[in-house]
Amino acid sequence: MITVATKPPPRAQPVRERALTGLYPGTFDPITNGHLDIINRAATLCARLVIGVAGNVGKGPLFPSDERVELVCAEVKPIAARTGTIIEVRPFETLLIGFAQEIGAHVIVRGLRAVSDFDYEFQMAGMNARLDHSIETIFLMASERHQFISSRFVKEIAKLGGDISSFVPQLTMERTLRRVGRTT
Repeated sequence: MITVATKPPPRAQPVRERALTGLYPGTFDPITNGHLDIINRAATLCARLVIGVAGNVGKGPLFPSDERVELVCAEVKPIAARTGTIIEVRPFETLLIGFAQEIGAHVIVRGLRAVSDFDYEFQMAGMNARLDHSIETIFLMASERHQFISSRFVKEIAKLGGDISSFVPQLTMERTLRRVGRTT
């Protein structure tokens, strides 16, 4: 005879008591209101949330890594204060799963805007699971008002003289416009 359980399972603990560490990676070039929405929602799920700012020079970033880290720090301070979540912002240039292991992440948080995001993210989640099956990937759907926002579009609109004020927070807007040679 095989016994699987000798006592009833423990009651599920609330998420905060589990002390989950989440990793939300991205280039954040620049950080958008869509990113902040995902960060805000992830902060309610995790006791500690690390925002990993990827170097990714192959994408030809508008901002250097250190300035992106600085901007993200400034923009997430209110979220950390409001939620009580420990939020850290750290640059990285390594394999994502290696960075997740380094910081002790339990979950990788990814935002989804459209079906095209899902296809790419599904492949990445599968690859990351093969590299380390102990780190889960969770997907958060972009809020309806942020589904169309991307850093790439924000940069293009800014470069071509358009209004980006509804897509990014004030400080990020000012820095982005300055970076593309415009004034606020």
